[in-house]
Amino acid sequence: MSNLIVCDFGRFAAANKPTDGKRFLRILSKERQELAERVMVTRLHLYAKWIKKCDHAEIYREISDENLELMRERLMQTVVWPSDDSNTQKIG
Repeated sequence: MSNLIVCDFGRFAAANKPTDGKRFLRILSKERQELAERVMVTRLHLYAKWIKKCDHAEIYREISDENLELMRERLMQTVVWPSDDSNTQKIG
């Protein structure tokens, strides 16, 4: 990770206390999607190392599901949906 990214991430973390991981990643994904994805991959990787000592498959699934939910939310925010007016037909 370059020093510039580390500095940006450090400033972001200082301004957006990472005590609530889901909220933290939601905000980060709006500002720096690629960095948020890197954090999600990193936390899953770190957990994968930890799980070798402790078999906690449920926590792994929860993190994966939360990552998927966050990415889905971000996708829904960035998709431009067609207007309902263009598909309306007159009835009667």
